[in-house]
Parts: sequence; C-alpha cells; structure tokens
Amino acid sequence: MLSEFISVHPDNPQGRFIKKIAEILRRGGVAVIPTDSAYALCCMLEEKNAMERIARIRQISKTHNFTLLCRDLSELSTYARFDNTVFRLLKNNTPGPYTFILPATKEVPRRMMNEKRRTIGLRVPQNAILDALIEELNEPLMSCTLIMPGEDLPENDPVEINNKLGKLVDVIVDGGVLSSEPTTVIRFDEDGNPLIRRIGSGDPSPFES
Repeated sequence: MLSEFISVHPDNPQGRFIKKIAEILRRGGVAVIPTDSAYALCCMLEEKNAMERIARIRQISKTHNFTLLCRDLSELSTYARFDNTVFRLLKNNTPGPYTFILPATKEVPRRMMNEKRRTIGLRVPQNAILDALIEELNEPLMSCTLIMPGEDLPENDPVEINNKLGKLVDVIVDGGVLSSEPTTVIRFDEDGNPLIRRIGSGDPSPFES
C-alpha cells in the first residue's frame, strides 16, 4: 500500500492537513516530516511497532540515540536531566537545528535510550509544519534523521523520498526541498560539559570551550 503524500504550506500550514497527519500518527503510523535541517522519520513516543519500523528503514543498532522533538524547554526537562548552566545554553540556542544528547529521566522508555549511556537525544526545532503538528498532538514526537542505509547525508527532497519509501511509511509530508545538512549534535556529560559530536547546520561556537 502506498503512503499518503501531503503537501503542506511551509509557512502557513493548513490546519486540515495537520489534523490528518496527526491522526495517522495517533493510529501508530510512521511519518516523514520536514524539520529545520533535513527530513526525519517520526512516530508517537509509545508506539513500539512504529519505532521498530523506523529502525528497520534506517538499519540502525540498539546503541543509536533516537531524538524527541519537543515544543519548548519545559518539555525537555521532563525527559532529560540538566543543571542551570546547561539550561542557559539550551535556552540561548533553541529553537534551532541542534540535537542535544543528555542523561535521560525515568520518563523515557528504555527502548529509546542509548543502552550503554542511558542518554536521550532532544530537539526544539524551528519549522512551522513541525511546530503545528507537535502542538496538535500535544506531546513530543520520536524521531530519527532520514539517512538511507549506506548514505552519509540526510534526505532533503520529498519527491525522491516518496520514490524510495512510498511503500514503507504511512505518510510523507511535503514541506519543500530542504537543506541536506543534518543538525549539529551536542552531547552533555554527567558534569554538564558540552562535547561536539557532529557539526551540521547549527553554529557550534556557543558550545566550544
């Protein structure tokens, strides 16, 4: 069965389309959604089967950090532990194209954590479509950057994504051609020190010592 392909206005998302995408996700679907960097594979936090489908598409290991897409910093504090110094760094650099890897709280399902470090990836993205969708769902989305097996860069063209994944996901949200650069990844250790794990579309300088 082919996935739905829904073109949404990138600046003024149509409410009826947002509601339709949200309903597909609530039913346990897997969606391809635009972010402020490239496209991401997304599902609801509690949908174990959808998460397993994403892992199969990406062909990723159990040590891979999945990322929660959140509305704001208040949601980040539900799922991750950090002190005031880290909070100020996060506040000054969100929303934006960063993925922050932080120690996870007990609210995070074990299957979403890095098993070795018990960490979780968190993002506060800046994309009107994604913002509207998270607001409609009223909870964070579980996500994974859409990088196909054997590729180094994420997918950025929804038409090409449809050609590759049209039978593997439930909905592809067309938000236009995006950057092919992934997020900048910052990992905070237990002492709150930032470590730059990957330089991408976010400016790394605020996190450099």
